[in-house]
Amino acid sequence: MNEPAAGPEFRNPELPVARRVADLLGRLTQEEKIGLLHQYQAPVERLGLRAFRTGTEALHGVAWHGPATVFPQALGLATTWDPDLVRRVGEAVGDEVTAFHHKDPEAVGLNVWAPVVNPLRDPRWGRNEEGYSEDPWLTGVMGAAYARGLAGDHDVLRTAPTLKHFLAYNNETDRCVSSSNVPPRVLHEYELAPFRPAIESGAAVAVMPSYNLVNGRPAHLSPLIRSWLRRLNEDVLVVSDAYAPGNLVDPQGYHDDLPAAYAHAIRAGLDSFTQDDDDPKATLAHIRTALDRGLLSEADVDAAVRHVLTVRVRLGEFDPGRPYDGITHDVVNSPEHRSLAREAARRSITLLKNDGILPLREPETVAVIGPLADVLFEDWYSGTLPYAVTARAGLAERCATVYCEGVDRVALRVDGGYLSASGDPAGGPLWIGQDRHGFDLLDWGGGAFALRAAANGRHLAVDGDGLVVNDQPGPAGWEVRQTFRIEERPRGVALRNISTGHYVALREGAVRTAEDADAAAVFTIEVIEHGAARAAEVAAGADVAIVVVGDHPLVNGRETEDRTDLRLPGRQEALVRAVHEANPSTVLVVSSGYPYAVTWADEHLPAIVWSAHGGQEYGNALAAVLFGDADPGGRLTQTWYRSAAHLPDLFDYDIIAADATYLYYRGRPLYPFGHGLSYTGFAYRDLSLSHDSLDPGEALTVSVTVTNTGGREGEEVVQFYTHQRNSRVKQPLRRLRAFRKVRLAPGESRTVSATVVVADLAFWDVTRGRFVIEEAAHTLMAGRSAGDIRLTARFHVRGERIPPRDLLGRPLDAAAFDEYDGVVPCEAGAETGDAVRSVQPGAWIAFRDADLGADDAGPASCALAVSSTEGGVITLRAGDPLAGEVIGTVTVPPTPSRHVFVETRARVTPARGSRDLYVVFESEGIAVSTLEFRR
Repeated sequence: MNEPAAGPEFRNPELPVARRVADLLGRLTQEEKIGLLHQYQAPVERLGLRAFRTGTEALHGVAWHGPATVFPQALGLATTWDPDLVRRVGEAVGDEVTAFHHKDPEAVGLNVWAPVVNPLRDPRWGRNEEGYSEDPWLTGVMGAAYARGLAGDHDVLRTAPTLKHFLAYNNETDRCVSSSNVPPRVLHEYELAPFRPAIESGAAVAVMPSYNLVNGRPAHLSPLIRSWLRRLNEDVLVVSDAYAPGNLVDPQGYHDDLPAAYAHAIRAGLDSFTQDDDDPKATLAHIRTALDRGLLSEADVDAAVRHVLTVRVRLGEFDPGRPYDGITHDVVNSPEHRSLAREAARRSITLLKNDGILPLREPETVAVIGPLADVLFEDWYSGTLPYAVTARAGLAERCATVYCEGVDRVALRVDGGYLSASGDPAGGPLWIGQDRHGFDLLDWGGGAFALRAAANGRHLAVDGDGLVVNDQPGPAGWEVRQTFRIEERPRGVALRNISTGHYVALREGAVRTAEDADAAAVFTIEVIEHGAARAAEVAAGADVAIVVVGDHPLVNGRETEDRTDLRLPGRQEALVRAVHEANPSTVLVVSSGYPYAVTWADEHLPAIVWSAHGGQEYGNALAAVLFGDADPGGRLTQTWYRSAAHLPDLFDYDIIAADATYLYYRGRPLYPFGHGLSYTGFAYRDLSLSHDSLDPGEALTVSVTVTNTGGREGEEVVQFYTHQRNSRVKQPLRRLRAFRKVRLAPGESRTVSATVVVADLAFWDVTRGRFVIEEAAHTLMAGRSAGDIRLTARFHVRGERIPPRDLLGRPLDAAAFDEYDGVVPCEAGAETGDAVRSVQPGAWIAFRDADLGADDAGPASCALAVSSTEGGVITLRAGDPLAGEVIGTVTVPPTPSRHVFVETRARVTPARGSRDLYVVFESEGIAVSTLEFRR
């Protein structure tokens, strides 16, 4: 091919992206195309294409590549309720990614795997810290802001942000084999909604599917990738999560072999395989096999490669130069980024309770106490801290402090002596000796403890040979081999390493682990120093005690591990109580990636402060808020419950039926969504609406006047919620529609306005499979939180009325039910189609207000598409699932597999008028995909 003087079209930045991609695609051989379908993309030297890799972790800083600015966790960023600040943090992280890329382009790619936009449905989720909010709209706002910062506003992308994790991913327990079962309303109104803003606006250009199944089908094979995601943006790149493609065969068992699995994934819309680390050979071989078998076409490969190349073209890889070429490593942890990290940390700090003790008024001495008082932790996706300003360090800059960690120091006695540890800074294997050695016992909750040797300050761990050593700075790594469970035995306790599941034993003349519980060494715990008692002594001599507690981000709540409850770790709770008893002027500071049920503290302590792990500047930010340099600006983006007993099952994704999240929860939370106090007070008045009645295409302007009623400047987050007062379906009790952040001087008043677009009031109508705006009255609420509504007003929307279900108009999708009991959504086919499957006899699905017609005009028969390996019976009833009128009975024949659906028919007894139709499954294991009523 003779090229024009200007070179090939794919290198011409003046041309449209699609034309450049088409030109480059046309130059590639099939083998070269296949080489682009792995995370580590092969170079194409004859065209001057360099190697390219997806996947740089950048959730709240550049991760895994050495020291970089560490900003507050994503949850903390959202707690600022400041999308512009979140965008600026994204910009800073994007610049640092670029700097690392310039330094080592092969190790650090420009496709970043952030942000996480899964709504935080359940605070026990191990990855709670990675998300933004339990509210889908607020999650979408914050996710889009961070993605926009990463991507930049130039035509050429700074980085290529990837939204995680598509879809309905909110549990770590059994995450690769569990199915997140979401009815249509939950799917469209809650789980999909946070992905829309960043994709639709172009802020994010890629998406990563999740490990779990959704309604019975692996997320990596979801038809929604093509039918929903690519309807928003046809060029979106879809990258797999690590090792998820291989899971399609084992453990998910969805396909018999990898060529079939990989072919299905590509057909479903997957473009890039994150599989087998940096060695793509096996993955590419399976794709070639799929092509040879006819499971894939060249057009399928072309479609995937087109998405890959679109991102590379948009990153400016083939341009003469990029707007970001001047970014050097000097930007990493620069003074500007350190200042931004401090600002973000300060504005994320949330005041949960205050009886007037805060801000601190020039105390002579402050006791700084607790296991998190003098340490900062890195989480799995944070960067490496370039420095760490702890709570103790930050407070010490402001006043005289005394410090006590408040943990127990113990000795572990066993027959023959004591567990002993090396004093060498590098540590070494433990042994049994005659001298009593001390170990600090750190309680991280959920039965997880860490042991730190007093001899050298290093944590105990189990090495690869099973030896117990004291050579670790703390819990770390993917496996976290530094934590133990303490199991009671008749004559003492046994130590069980959580990662390996093996017991600390005395074998072969050494302290090493054994798989057999009977081989465990039995220790007697001797307390050398009671941490809570010592902390109480320290607190008693100070003017104020600051107790800093919380979680370790790698223990009892992290990727691969959910929490089981919401309580503070037992020894931390005991510490708080002991310090408060010694000094009533005790402030509790909680640093954690998720909510805690701090009910006792709320009842007894004068002040409680919370933030997510705040990054390198946490201590300075905390001191600024505690001493009143800044008003606490944080507001909760999750409900804080009083107990895990107030939560549904972790695997229950139907927030509507389960009354979950602030949207539907009817109980009294410990702290409501949106909660956060100021050092001043605010009054609300003069709530006004621009319209009393609106059409679907209009927008409502709402305004309210807010006054600072206190004696100091303060910052308020004015929150606007709506509630639909009458509806065919169950509506949220309240739903956030807008918010405004305002800073007011003492006595100052300001009128705050926001817009509520009527189209956003739509909900998913299961009867017709689309969003609908109903004819209804609504309440507009303005206040400080979802639980502190100050003013309300009413307006009316002139929408449509949902008619009775027309049973004769078209086939009825079984998954489009109104209510259900004892069924789960499932897949009707391996690649498309939805169904419901009974999991118990007597299960049912209900279709409300179904038009059964008159005697001479109603349905005479019903054809059901059914599947059941055992066969069974389905009963159609009107009015009630148990005692309602039987209008039809269907015998379900056995079918070869769950994906084979057959048609079976039943005569329908006439039942006049609009009735509630119940499909009752008389036995378990029956699936129905459609019902078609016929005259």
